[in-house]
Amino acid sequence: MRVGIFGASGYVGGELLRLLLSHPKVEVTAATSNTYADEYIHRVHPNLKGQTTLKFIKSDPAKVTDLCDILFVATPHGVSSAFMPQLLEAGLKVIDTSADFRLKNPEDYVKWYGWSHKNPELLEKAVYGLPELHRDEIRNAQLVAVPGCMAAAGILALAPIIKSTKIDRDRIVIDFKVGSSGAGAKPSLSSHHSEHYSVVRPYKPAGHRHTAEIEQELSLICGEKVRISMSAHAVNMVRGILSTCHVFLREPIAPIEVWRAYRGFYANEPFIRFIRDTKGVFRYPDPKIVVGSNYCDIGFEIDDHVNRLVIFSAIDNLMKGAAGTAVQDMNIMCGWDEREGLRYSALHPI
Repeated sequence: MRVGIFGASGYVGGELLRLLLSHPKVEVTAATSNTYADEYIHRVHPNLKGQTTLKFIKSDPAKVTDLCDILFVATPHGVSSAFMPQLLEAGLKVIDTSADFRLKNPEDYVKWYGWSHKNPELLEKAVYGLPELHRDEIRNAQLVAVPGCMAAAGILALAPIIKSTKIDRDRIVIDFKVGSSGAGAKPSLSSHHSEHYSVVRPYKPAGHRHTAEIEQELSLICGEKVRISMSAHAVNMVRGILSTCHVFLREPIAPIEVWRAYRGFYANEPFIRFIRDTKGVFRYPDPKIVVGSNYCDIGFEIDDHVNRLVIFSAIDNLMKGAAGTAVQDMNIMCGWDEREGLRYSALHPI
């Protein structure tokens, strides 16, 4: 299968290249970048030197449609919605890692992103690309929208428990700690080494746009509107997200009930791991032990003092939070083992 990456010079594009170049069932035939057109890929992604002799080409949708069968899109938010009809009319299967097709309600783009969607009629056609929730829809999709990184971590943490009558669905709080790669490859003052090193910086304590995705997906699961309070912090790591979800209880819940809910919901899921140990350093999920892998680690603790269930999830934001899930989606769409090209253990120590 011929695959291309549209917008391949960013961190997500580079991670897609890393995964796809070693995937046994695909050939990377196109990688686009207007900034680096005609440059070798390894000039931008030096870790890929020796893996390919491909050069970046200009980001021309008309040309790319002739070069591949499946196209990954890794453009900034608000870009792909303009040219998506052209790609779909050409018969391509498209996996979009931007936010342009994640939300079903066009008005949510005005509220959370500040722009009107260019092709709102495609929103219903797009499938939200979280395999643990939408595997059957992904299998038959032409357009898949990969979840946002924090949204993926939050949804995976909360999905198994959201239908429980023992929780207060009107009072759920999520605290996210996010590595610097989550801000993308374009530098800014906040990403400058002397400003970012050693920080735990609240950067979106209210109104983060990933709130919309989390509420959308959790509401679908439980059949009623769910409202989420979330805050995001930039922390001193390059990769990784830790979500700490505070769920308040209407009545007491036993650990065995929580285990049953999570093990039942995620039975046979290849990239979900449960972390809750009584010994060692890594007793709960920690981004440090998922870096470079497609795993989502989930754990919990019960706070009887205030009737609170604390749920943790940890992912690599460039893997399970972006490129890893995108490749998993591709595998499902093509009928392959969804672990294909993703059988990587995390690096440790790092």
